[in-house]
Amino acid sequence: MINYEEELKKFHPSMDVNEAEDAIYSRDLTDMTDILKELLSEEKEKKKR
Repeated sequence: MINYEEELKKFHPSMDVNEAEDAIYSRDLTDMTDILKELLSEEKEKKKR
């Protein structure tokens, strides 16, 4: 059986949406879109030469 008192002691509220958004957007992570943009830019530069 679930001991609700014990479960309530373990409970930690989740981050507020704004806090989570700030934590996510404050990181400067390279994603696949950034990599593809860089590769396309390099290819365009090679063709110009």
